[in-house]
Amino acid sequence: MIAGVGHYVPERIVNNFDLEKMMDTSDEWIRERTGIVERRWIEDGKNNVDLACQASLKAIENAGLEIQDIDFIIFATISTDYFFPGTGCFLQEKLGVPGIGALDIRNQCSGFVYGLSTADQFIKSGMYKNILLVGSEVQSRGLDFTTRGRDVAVIFGDGAGAAVISRSENDKKGILATCLHADGRHAKELWQELPGSARKPMMTHAIIDEPGIYPYMNGRYVFKHAVTRFPEVIQESFQAAGLDKNEVDLVIPHQANLRITEAVRMKLGLPEEKVFSNIHKYGNTTAASIPIAMSEAIEEGRIKEGSLVCLASFGSGFTWASALVRF
Repeated sequence: MIAGVGHYVPERIVNNFDLEKMMDTSDEWIRERTGIVERRWIEDGKNNVDLACQASLKAIENAGLEIQDIDFIIFATISTDYFFPGTGCFLQEKLGVPGIGALDIRNQCSGFVYGLSTADQFIKSGMYKNILLVGSEVQSRGLDFTTRGRDVAVIFGDGAGAAVISRSENDKKGILATCLHADGRHAKELWQELPGSARKPMMTHAIIDEPGIYPYMNGRYVFKHAVTRFPEVIQESFQAAGLDKNEVDLVIPHQANLRITEAVRMKLGLPEEKVFSNIHKYGNTTAASIPIAMSEAIEEGRIKEGSLVCLASFGSGFTWASALVRF
């Protein structure tokens, strides 16, 4: 079961008018295409692990546990602090729990749900009792803030969310189903080509001037696939659990784009109050978006004891996934 959640976002707020000063864009253009009003950027001197640590401490406290109760860490991110080792090891050191396992997951926007499914299997197998699952991103340091890169740069923000996954004696609550998918045929429609070991040598002075060092997204192509895969994988999770989608109390989709969220909601035939959205405040925080949204939904009272919640994601890879959870 999800025993506790927490999130943390940087204090620095960057609104659309701030971006107007950096590139040829406008508040109206960004709102119309994405639904984003502002996003958070990390402060100088702070890193991904710092965001993750704050969210983790809140989740552990919310679960009523001590840090020493955590016996495994799963860290989902695409913006790791260093090329290697993974940020999970740095989080483990920062939390002061040496010796426990730390697994890093790179499934982009689907990373948290993939991590939730992995944690669920570890718990059910009896291997671990309390797993700390984190989705944390620092996107603001890797974007092209010129007019050339505006289609991507205006979308992303920084933040972290965490959850403690624990054993439950109540078989009517917890993680009821998870569904994971990928299709690498579309990988280059949303990707960052450089740097990487596919290039020999991996890094040169010339690479710095290539557009491949920044994320690329074929927006229309991604939108088309997202509005198809989201409803499919949500329905799949309900079928796997033997439930009807109309029984859901709240759907928390990955916060990719408000237009995608609205299109998915309409395809599913759900009322607005049953689909959570906070993209207007934070933008797309990739692996962090679902746990941040879940944490806020609990704070707002939209998730309560007994609530049936569906988490769903779609992103680079392409990957897509869902999880059905009874709180």
